[in-house]
Amino acid sequence: VQLQASGGGLVQTGGSLRLSCAASGSIRSINAMNWYRQAPGNERELVAGITSGGTTNYAESVKGRFTISRFNAKNTVYLQMNTLKPDDTAVYYCNVDLWTNWGIRSDDYWGQGTQVTVSS
Repeated sequence: VQLQASGGGLVQTGGSLRLSCAASGSIRSINAMNWYRQAPGNERELVAGITSGGTTNYAESVKGRFTISRFNAKNTVYLQMNTLKPDDTAVYYCNVDLWTNWGIRSDDYWGQGTQVTVSS
């Protein structure tokens, strides 16, 4: 199983970015899909998550600005980030909880990380 994240970059305060993360490989089904971020010197934190049924949750710091969504047919999760602030600067990681074709469930699949930098 591989997760390929994309969409990061440099943006000015108030700008927008859209992150994508596609899962591929021997996947039977995907449960939750999440986005985490880690800024230098900080612990990795959950930014947003979405269940297989479409229920979403967000960190307080991003509520009203970020939107998580998924396209199940392509095993892809998105994070639309609007009204970006310098405090949003971090490496963003996607994470999925899935069942493999061999009947193994794990929530420890991670993408490679994509850098988001918001300039003031």
